[in-house]
Amino acid sequence: MRGRVGGVRIPSDRATRTEGTGPAHRVDHVATVVVVGAGVGGLAAAARLAAAGHWVTVCEAADQIGGKLGWYERDGYGFDTGPSLLTMPEVFEDLFAATGGPFGDVLTLRRLDPIASYRFADGTVLDAHADEAAFLAALDERLSPGAGDEWRRLDDRARRVWGVSEQPFLRSPVSLRALAWMAVRRPGALATVAPASTLRGLGRRHLTDPRLRMMLERYATYTGSDPRRAPAALVTVPHVERRFGGWYIPGGLRLLGHAIAARATERGAVIRTGTPVARISLTPGGRVDGVRLTDGVVLPADVVVSNVDATRLYDGAPPSAEHPGRRGTRPLVEHPPSRRRVRRLAPSLSGFVLLLALRGRTPGLAHHNVLFPADYDAEFDAVFGGRLPWDPTIYIASPDDPATAPPGDEAWFVLVNASPHSASGSSGSPGGGAEVRAGLDWDRPGLVDAYARRILDVLAARGLDVRARVRWYQTISPADLARRTGAPGGSIYGVSSNGPRSAFLRPRNQSPVPGLFLVGGSAHPGGGLPLVTLSAKIVTDLVGPA
Repeated sequence: MRGRVGGVRIPSDRATRTEGTGPAHRVDHVATVVVVGAGVGGLAAAARLAAAGHWVTVCEAADQIGGKLGWYERDGYGFDTGPSLLTMPEVFEDLFAATGGPFGDVLTLRRLDPIASYRFADGTVLDAHADEAAFLAALDERLSPGAGDEWRRLDDRARRVWGVSEQPFLRSPVSLRALAWMAVRRPGALATVAPASTLRGLGRRHLTDPRLRMMLERYATYTGSDPRRAPAALVTVPHVERRFGGWYIPGGLRLLGHAIAARATERGAVIRTGTPVARISLTPGGRVDGVRLTDGVVLPADVVVSNVDATRLYDGAPPSAEHPGRRGTRPLVEHPPSRRRVRRLAPSLSGFVLLLALRGRTPGLAHHNVLFPADYDAEFDAVFGGRLPWDPTIYIASPDDPATAPPGDEAWFVLVNASPHSASGSSGSPGGGAEVRAGLDWDRPGLVDAYARRILDVLAARGLDVRARVRWYQTISPADLARRTGAPGGSIYGVSSNGPRSAFLRPRNQSPVPGLFLVGGSAHPGGGLPLVTLSAKIVTDLVGPA
């Protein structure tokens, strides 16, 4: 079937059939499972599959687990180098309950209030209070009369979109049949999702204050996407954040990865770090039968779960900047139709990170702070055009946590949106394709330090001059992220959500290769801690219990 649903052309059944969505790949016995990659998605899959009675081994190329959920420590300062906010805590409560015991027995969550503090170019400061009534009142007081009511009406729509989309689109395998059924049987529900609209278009129809529109459009960057192209369904992101709260784990979010790993091993999984996988081996009939490590050792497997970026899985990697004369990395598995599909996908935005070890403390600073520029479009034009944004949105995480800084000092995690790394000036898969976009060579001599100084200057211009308080700083560029995590170009959220069909183009959890399954940010349902954890639940259900 090829057609349009809600004004959006959907892929044909022929394309759909190349990726399994039914029970054909379920196992009905104790399976030997190898999970490739110990990011949160891979660890959650290992814990669930081990709890379901399977024999599970996790192979992680790096010397530590957690994937993008990293930690950097020096001279008494500590920084989460990946996610810094936890949303949808119920997802993690369900994971731990299903694998042996309550989440609260192993980790403590602290609800943040305000969830974030927004600072605009005109000097306006708006605290996004956790209490909804206080938040709406602050919109009226700090932005403009009526802004609170506009946001409330938009959030009412977001609540309806969430009700329509949560189960079929986030907690289930991708199904075009379900979308077609909704179009025929529940056309009003599909109209609520507005599949042909962009997040920007939705915001402009519902919000009049340009600062309120900025706040909404920022949530597209939560998926590494451009609000001018990202689907209107992303209006659910601020709804979920406010409805379920923004949370922090004292000691750092890196503890989440350790807790999931501990739960997996308690249920019998074996986690091997420093164990890179070279290939996924197949039988003559094309079914998974194990993995070959880079040292030549073969681990037999009935099921392989890949927590590797889907582009790396199906299409390999180009030569590195350090060794441009060498051939790139081969794909982990040979499947030409999937290779062609991932070559058409664009990676999400990356990020430029500045870790600041600061003397003293900053009065009035929230845990999460967003400093908006005067011209948001100029920033998007730059980062999606392979250029440095000279006046970017700056995000600061400054936890009030003794684990992150010596007494009386503070540790700032500073993040700005950035083009993915590409020594050739374009990003995407090594084979190219229609969705490849401009990248930036972050290994160019002097670029990283010059941009770090620029960010400090921008902070000063926006009222947070900490230049004289910096004890030291550490940068993490998109090139560094690419090398550390294997994500193409250092993309943070896997595949971008640009375009109305993006949810249906994202690689599915059940590969067309029998016995191979995908979890993580590059697979359905997308990037971010809750979604990669949901991908593990979907895969466990597809594999089935022992």
